[in-house]
Amino acid sequence: MAKTQTNLLALLSAFLLWLAWPPIPFTTPLLLVALVPLFIALDKISKTDLKKQGKRIFLTAGLTFLIWNSASIYWVYNAISAYNGAIVAIPVSLIPFGLGALLMTFAFWLYYRLGKYVNKKIAYLGLISFYIALEYLQQTWDLAFPWMTLGNGLAGMHQLAQWYEYTGIYGGSLWILASNILAFEAYKKFKTQTGYLKFRTAGTWALVVVIPVIISLTKYFTATQKGTPSNVVVVQPNIDPYLKLTDITPAEQIKILTHLSDSIAQPNTEYFIWPETAIPNYADEDHIRSTPDFITLQNFLSKYKNGTLITGIESVKVYADKKTITAKYDDRQGFYFDNFNSAMQVENSPNVQFYHKSKLVPGVEKMPFPKVFSFLDGVFAQLGGTVGGWGWQEKPSVLYAQSGIGVAPVVCYESLWGDWIGQQVKDGAQFIAIITNDGWWGNTSGKDQHQMYAKLRAIETRRDIARSANTGISCFINQRGDVTQSTKWWTRTALKGDINLNDEITFYVKSGDIIAKVLSLLAVLLTLVIPYNKWIKK
Repeated sequence: MAKTQTNLLALLSAFLLWLAWPPIPFTTPLLLVALVPLFIALDKISKTDLKKQGKRIFLTAGLTFLIWNSASIYWVYNAISAYNGAIVAIPVSLIPFGLGALLMTFAFWLYYRLGKYVNKKIAYLGLISFYIALEYLQQTWDLAFPWMTLGNGLAGMHQLAQWYEYTGIYGGSLWILASNILAFEAYKKFKTQTGYLKFRTAGTWALVVVIPVIISLTKYFTATQKGTPSNVVVVQPNIDPYLKLTDITPAEQIKILTHLSDSIAQPNTEYFIWPETAIPNYADEDHIRSTPDFITLQNFLSKYKNGTLITGIESVKVYADKKTITAKYDDRQGFYFDNFNSAMQVENSPNVQFYHKSKLVPGVEKMPFPKVFSFLDGVFAQLGGTVGGWGWQEKPSVLYAQSGIGVAPVVCYESLWGDWIGQQVKDGAQFIAIITNDGWWGNTSGKDQHQMYAKLRAIETRRDIARSANTGISCFINQRGDVTQSTKWWTRTALKGDINLNDEITFYVKSGDIIAKVLSLLAVLLTLVIPYNKWIKK
């Protein structure tokens, strides 16, 4: 097959993947066959007598994944260019566009290499293991960007993903890969076999597709909301993210937030959820109770006997010495300090709790591999920074109200980590509060994808979600992933609703990303087959 033909097949797969990806509605099932054209192209290449087959395989698969990734997360460029201009934004954007695509491509190249030494079934098992292992790497290393994990694609039709309460998103990745492999094998059998054999593989593929769909739809239509109701208000202040840190004082922003909250709250409202960095004043956590902003918040809550506020805040902790790798030295004051992107819980009591955003955006909020580059800390200190960037906490935590209600605080980007939120639920969280500021990306599909991915967290944990976004989209999501109320983009408003406080624990919450961990181990073992057969066995 000519290079032009294989490239066209690779582009067709990229187009189908993009068409099936959120936020495009009703096209999600295309994910189950979108990789078939790429498989056809790679199969044709592997049957040629090219001297550099592996290079051609790599470039063909790379074309699919680079185009798909770039087309789906084009909005990354918006956030970078807003501060740095196009000259800087274009090359920097190539990192998220290309890194994920490179890992996906590497999985297919390893599959090609493994296929030279093992039978077809083991090679396919290797492909699934390699692909999911590298997806898991995208979630766990310091360059983490798990946005394009295949299992996230089912957020477009969450009715098909109800079994995520057992498997999480990696179960979705496994299903999508297995479906594409069987669809490709069915295509080959249809082209080469006759009679019953022509359709046998297609029948197997149909069962692999239909059985999970039936299970999911049955669970979806028979599900009931579990737990006791609690009245919650989420606020969307719609303050321009590029102005809120400089042109509008924290006091003015709090006035907007309290007014919106009061406009729809009830005497029995138990929670108010305000967005990420709603209070951008770098407050010292150890002296927060004496600040004018905190006093204003308690005066606001005094009208609501059982009221609790969870708000985003940029907070600071001061140390006598360099307590953390991220701590910066203030030579004028003579102390070290960390600044955090935090969630703060305030009640009608002196009790204040903080949660520090832990899953930080690489390169923006955190320098990757800070321990490796710790020897450069002195250089960064001269520039007013640190190798660590923002501070973070090592383990997930739950915010408990004096009423006993436990909440999983999730700050922005963290809503992509199912196992992290699952740990919060295991530790007692009865609902999830997502606070975010999606205005950085503009009115693009980025904000829609971010909101839709949250539906999968509701399914995995069977917890209601109250989502407060500075500029949109704020919403309530129930335990089966339905968005029950939602705001519009770039609108100043607030929502009120009753959510259910659930105590039951799903299998996924108990087991975490067990599928990814097992397949990662298998991927390592199967990868070793390649050098063993190439060098050691000879």
